[in-house]
This record gives sequence, C-alpha cells and structure tokens, in this order.
Amino acid sequence: MQRSALVVGASGIGGRYTARELLAHGWTVYGLARTPPRDLPGLIPVAADLLDTAVLAEALADVAPTHVFITTWMRQDTEAENIRVNAAMVRNLLDALAPRKSLRHVALVTGLKHYLGPFEAYASSGTLPDTPLREAQPRLPLENFYYAQEDEVYAAAERDRFTWTVHRPHTVIGLAVGNAMNLGTTLAVYASICKETGRPFQFPGSEAQWNGLSDVTDARMLAKQLRWAADTDAAKNEAFNITNGDYFRWSWLWRRLAAWFGVQAAGFDGQVRPLEQEMAGDAEVWRKIAQKHNLVEADLSRLASAWHTDLDLGRPIEVMTDMANSRRLGFAAWQATEDSFFDLFSALRAERLIP
Repeated sequence: MQRSALVVGASGIGGRYTARELLAHGWTVYGLARTPPRDLPGLIPVAADLLDTAVLAEALADVAPTHVFITTWMRQDTEAENIRVNAAMVRNLLDALAPRKSLRHVALVTGLKHYLGPFEAYASSGTLPDTPLREAQPRLPLENFYYAQEDEVYAAAERDRFTWTVHRPHTVIGLAVGNAMNLGTTLAVYASICKETGRPFQFPGSEAQWNGLSDVTDARMLAKQLRWAADTDAAKNEAFNITNGDYFRWSWLWRRLAAWFGVQAAGFDGQVRPLEQEMAGDAEVWRKIAQKHNLVEADLSRLASAWHTDLDLGRPIEVMTDMANSRRLGFAAWQATEDSFFDLFSALRAERLIP
C-alpha cells in the first residue's frame, strides 16, 4: 500500500533526519516548516505556520498523507504559554488534515521532560523520578506542554480513527541550524571558541551529571524508530523511549570530545558553571572566527543553544532511559554515542559550520 508522510518540522534536527530516512525507504514525503528545506532530494516542501489556520489550510489543500510525524515545537516564556501555543499547533494541524480522511497514523515526538517536568521546574519538582525512566511511569502533577500535545493527538485519533505513537528521545544529536535545542552543535562551537582563544573546555554542569550515567539520542536513531513504529502493527497506540542504546558518563566522554578538538578538558570542579554565562560575550568572538575561517554561519545564536545545554548538564540526578518497550516488540537498532558526536563534528566541519 502506498504510504505518504507529512513530516512537521522538517527543517529541525528530528524532522530533517526523519524525512531523509523515509525518503531512503521509498516513501512519498512532504516536509512542512515555515521555511522548509530545499536541499533534500525528493522532499516536497510545504511552507506554513501552524498557528495561522488560514495559511495552513491552504498549504495542505492538496496534501493527503497516510502518516504524520510531528517533530516541532515553539518555546515560549512560560509553561502556560508553552501549553497554549504548542497544543494549538498540533490541534490546528490535525484539524486541517481531517477533511482529507487519509490519515492512518500520527507519530508525536516529545522528550524526557515528560518524566522530569517542564523548563520552569526542570528535574526539581520535589520528587525526582526513578531511573532508568520507563514509559509506564505516570504523568507528573505539573502543567506540561508535552501532555497537552499528547492529549490533542489522542482526541483527534478518537475522532478520525487513526493510530498513534509517542516517541520520547533524550538529548537529540544531529546536524541542524537555527534549532532551539542543540547540545551537540553547542559543544562543538564552544570547543572551537576554546581552541581559538586558549580557554579550557570547561564542563558546565552538575556533579550528578559529571559522575552519573547518561544517554543521548542520535537523530538517525530517532528517525529509525519513527519509521519502525509506522511499519509495526504491535507498536500502534504506544509510547516509546528512544536513545542510542548505550550509557556513558560525562567524566569519560568530555575528555574524548576535548581530544577531538585538541583542547584542554576541564571537568567538574565543585560548582556548576553555566555555559550561558561562559558564552555570554562570545557573539563577536564567533563572528571573527567565522570570518577568519570562512564559515557559512557567523551568528552564534543560530548554532549554539547554551540555555538548553545548561538544563541538560545541570540536572541534579543522573538521567538515562529504559528501551525495553520497543526492544520487546523488535526494534533492535543501536548507535555508539561517541560516534554520534564525532559524526556530527565531522559533518559540521564539512559544511563549514565550525573551523
């Protein structure tokens, strides 16, 4: 049966890799974003703002996907605004597609804030969750835009009779520019600045993160699980954690990242040293680095998201996830985390995004 996908957020980390994965396996793929990518061969671009219902309806008038992959969100100043805006984005999208009556499956990508709490109460809500994090753990008694997004999907699925899956990655590692949450590229830019200026490559996070176990999600792994779930009947109407499948400690990995760039590694020294503060004055430094090395992006804010890296690395507990839910159903992909970072760094260098 012919399958056509609408990848929502096709210009972001998750969406770009998902579109690439589906195209490689013969899917017809539409890529929706305010500025959809034009450099993915075979991708059919759809330009629309999910908050503009009139423009959205017009953009999707001739699009009748069998599958939708929602990989986008918009950061707001408060969690109440996150809920209002991001729930509306999902609702507007599914309402616009409802008249087509073509949808068979919707996949929603959220993340570990499902277990840890929203940005305003990040992993500090009073009761920290047991780790490894498992899909069966109940929702926290806190407002959370991930819950609101899920509820919009559940309501539309009941109305329009499609199946759904929810995918919860940890920190996503992959190549994208202008992304709001981009730890891998942030660390690459920070290391490049340290190399240029002679500053030490200082770990910015907590003792718990430095010494504890952690994991991340290669964007290629997320894309593989999304395609697997779309093709697996037993996976329907389930939530799945998705990580690389290995664990690491930042105390081990940090030194290896530093060695890749040829910079001096400085580990946890007894206090949290937020990267947002460390890089606060680096916009002009980066502009000069970009000019010196003929880089294609001189705007530091388009590459680095220090605020999000600080949230990830500053958590007061070790954070890792359990993958048994998808493993028992046959999802067997695995990715070495060290290679996730090194592959990203090599791609950034090849694209002339870092020196």
